Amino acid sequence: MPIRQQLLPEPARRVAAWCVVALLVSGVAWVGIRLCVELKTAVVPVLLALLGTALLRPVYLALRRAKVQRSLASGLTCALILIVVGGAGYIVVAALIDTGDQIVASVKQAATDLSDRFGTGALDLDHLADSAQDLLKKYGGSAASGVISGLSVVGEVVAMAVLALLLCFFFLRDAGRFRRALRQAAPGTGETLEAIARRSFNSIAGFMRGTTLIALIDATCIGIGLLILGVPGAVGLAALVFVGAYIPYLGAFISGAVAVLVALADRGFVIALWALGVVLAVQVLEGHVLQPMIQSRTVQMHPAVVLLAITGGASVAGILGMLLAVPLTAAAFGILSELRGRYGAGGAVSRETAVDSSSTAAEGS
Repeated sequence: MPIRQQLLPEPARRVAAWCVVALLVSGVAWVGIRLCVELKTAVVPVLLALLGTALLRPVYLALRRAKVQRSLASGLTCALILIVVGGAGYIVVAALIDTGDQIVASVKQAATDLSDRFGTGALDLDHLADSAQDLLKKYGGSAASGVISGLSVVGEVVAMAVLALLLCFFFLRDAGRFRRALRQAAPGTGETLEAIARRSFNSIAGFMRGTTLIALIDATCIGIGLLILGVPGAVGLAALVFVGAYIPYLGAFISGAVAVLVALADRGFVIALWALGVVLAVQVLEGHVLQPMIQSRTVQMHPAVVLLAITGGASVAGILGMLLAVPLTAAAFGILSELRGRYGAGGAVSRETAVDSSSTAAEGS
């Protein structure tokens, strides 16, 4: 009887199989990311519309329960998005403009103090003005082309924002149609695809709602603290904290640094220290109380995973990538959870998944 000889032991073959799977998944992911980057003008509005839909779908459902017509309910919800986003942006920009002169004056004073202390003469304003004129003459053409390029970028951003708002309207109004189309597109696996899409959407919705509530609490607490300390533009700085909370860790750091800098520019070093204490206290409250309590029923991600997701999003799409990275990672965790629930125990669909499927279908119909 011939003896079968194996070139590799069983553990080595398993490792090789997993390596092949990892390479295939990485290749597909890389191709998908490259396609998204090349088609970012179409992909980014879809992702932003999904975030807006996930966040404000309860408002739409409340309007529907109040017997508001479907299209009108979607339009009112999109109008709410415009009011919230536009209002927050206006408050932040107005506050930064109001306190911008103070920040610049503080920086100039600090530079003058350093120059006096170290005996340097590098802060001659006339010399700086002459140098600026020479640079303008030398690089004026490049600066003009840069301005034109910047205007084109602004136009592209406005176009993507308008497209995202329109897509959000259709996502809210026609959610049932999209689910039926997904089931019909894959007759054999349509139910599974619908369940995966639903779980990922619910993960994004849970993350966005939890983050919004935490951002509102952070902004309120920091805004009250800055008002007590008499820091100018406290309302605008609180709005900046609210917006920055959607970029975990890094957004809180940047918005807190701006608040401390404004306090330093207007009220001095002692008040700036008090402002820093307020920001740090709120961040400790968020990390140890709000995050575990509010987001305990949503996808839980380790801080290292969040930081890696933000870094990857920044490398792919800059600030917008940082904003989208964590919700998309939450959606990926939701998909993995759904797959484990369906195929982790002998391929049987869990009772929880089935109940969630039926309730969500009834809700969106």
